[in-house]
Amino acid sequence: MRTSHLTHRSHGSLKNHSLSIASLGVLLLWILLYTRANPATHLGSFFGNAIADWTGVVIMVIATKYFYEIGSAESRQPHGRFRSRLREAVRDHSLTVFLVLTGIAWLVLYLKMDSEAKWGQVVGNIVSEWTQLLGLVLMTKRLMEEKSKESRQ
Repeated sequence: MRTSHLTHRSHGSLKNHSLSIASLGVLLLWILLYTRANPATHLGSFFGNAIADWTGVVIMVIATKYFYEIGSAESRQPHGRFRSRLREAVRDHSLTVFLVLTGIAWLVLYLKMDSEAKWGQVVGNIVSEWTQLLGLVLMTKRLMEEKSKESRQ
């Protein structure tokens, strides 16, 4: 029995995005658990930290699919060139630009919140996570680690 083109396409699409979907699912689970938890307990604190960590995972999985960072092995490779140097520079560093702009947004949100409040702690952890992600992207452009396929050759 032959499967229809639509059925094959939907299974392929699910397979092609399974890492994004699974990562988002885990993040949503941590958010759900945290909303019901007391942040003053070990378990509640763990859920809050897990939200920040898994937000970083989701961003790296999805952002590296759509953005490019010249010199970074994790980024997708761009197609073609732009005539404008500015557009070329933005494209060549779009992952960094994305992380900087969204990091500023998280920082502004954090500065407006009570840092000791339940969600203030989580947003503070996300700001920290964004700093780590940006640092990792920038470091992988120039630094290498022996026997790591992500390191520049």
